[in-house]
Amino acid sequence: MSKENWPQYIALLNKEVVPALGCTEPITVSLAAARAAETLGTLPERVEVRVSGNLLKNGMGVGVPGTGTTGLEVAAAVGVTGGKSSLALEVLRDLSEEQVKLGKQMLANGKVEISIAETDEVLYADVTVYAGEENARCVIAREHTAIVLVEKNGETVLSVDQAASEEVEEEWPMSMRDILEFATSAPLEDISFILEAARLNEAAAVEGLNSDWGLRVGRSMDKDLAMGLRSDDVVSYAIKLTAAASDARMEGAPVPVMSNSGSGNQGITATLPVVAFAHRRDASEEDLVRALIMSHLTAIHLKHHLGRLSALCGASLAATAAGCGIVLLLGGGMEEMESTIRNTLGDIAGMVCDGAKTSCALKVASCVEAAISGAFLAMKGISVPGKDGILDEDIEACIRNIGRLGSVGMAETDKVILDIMTSKSNSSSTEAV
Repeated sequence: MSKENWPQYIALLNKEVVPALGCTEPITVSLAAARAAETLGTLPERVEVRVSGNLLKNGMGVGVPGTGTTGLEVAAAVGVTGGKSSLALEVLRDLSEEQVKLGKQMLANGKVEISIAETDEVLYADVTVYAGEENARCVIAREHTAIVLVEKNGETVLSVDQAASEEVEEEWPMSMRDILEFATSAPLEDISFILEAARLNEAAAVEGLNSDWGLRVGRSMDKDLAMGLRSDDVVSYAIKLTAAASDARMEGAPVPVMSNSGSGNQGITATLPVVAFAHRRDASEEDLVRALIMSHLTAIHLKHHLGRLSALCGASLAATAAGCGIVLLLGGGMEEMESTIRNTLGDIAGMVCDGAKTSCALKVASCVEAAISGAFLAMKGISVPGKDGILDEDIEACIRNIGRLGSVGMAETDKVILDIMTSKSNSSSTEAV
């Protein structure tokens, strides 16, 4: 890869590694609701939300920041009462108590309706708001912040040609060899911005360790360490930090995280294991920057072949990417990177995504441990053979295979998961968590 391509990589990082407050699926609904309400120009009296099955799956059981409740209904309600679309994935950052109260009153009055849209899009949110004879609509598709249509009273305010965007997306420029070259050779001043990911996600981990968020997976590990039930080694440290940040995020802690490819958990998982190793090995700031670039670009590369939402857990791919960042800190090169990918995916490929929820912290913890084990094996020259299972000696073919497994092979799995989740006679999605 020549240096003339480096700006493209930096632009991709700036596009895919961005701050997010709250789980990105309900936040997508909040964003569409906020934009629709802003277009309407007055407080809506009623809100109709239509979403893809995958977005519904990932928004049913996760906490919405500032509300103390879960689900897409409350995400839509507070989106119209206090969201700011200009803040993108931090749309709910400036919510006031009064705006939350107003949103919950809309829910109590039955003024928010959620349904599944008839669409082939995996990621899709279509929000229409009403006030008297006036209405406004906002549609987001394919990416969590990609507003493709805005209307007011049936007249188009904004329209984006999705077909043209798709053509551009097919020209994917990335390979693992290119990523390694960029991560190790790009000027430090051009890539140091990635340290913001470490700052935000470490702060989320501290929040998860200091308070009883979610399942308290990270906080529980801290107690195990104090009791002598776990060893305070770098592996435990990496798992603890990552799980704690996920604990806080999945219950709606009011702290932003740095996301990757539209997912906060993936951003957390691509960041904190690398940070943990850098801390414990007294790595230089430059070493940390380059390892984080390695991890985040690898995560983007892996996720590109899978798609934004699927039945395959995205944390497994982000952890695999973190393993590559760890390998760089340990002095490994391309051979060890490829082995880490095969070892990790040979272990945890196929972990299902059954929606965003507090137990995602457990999956994150498992994925991080698998990735670190895979990296340690790789540094000893040990690799799962490419002839095994769905892997391949050609690492790019291996990555494509994983993407195909999740996006094509598990399509029916996705439907079954959604059917199971929507068929359960659980309490309302707006129950306090």
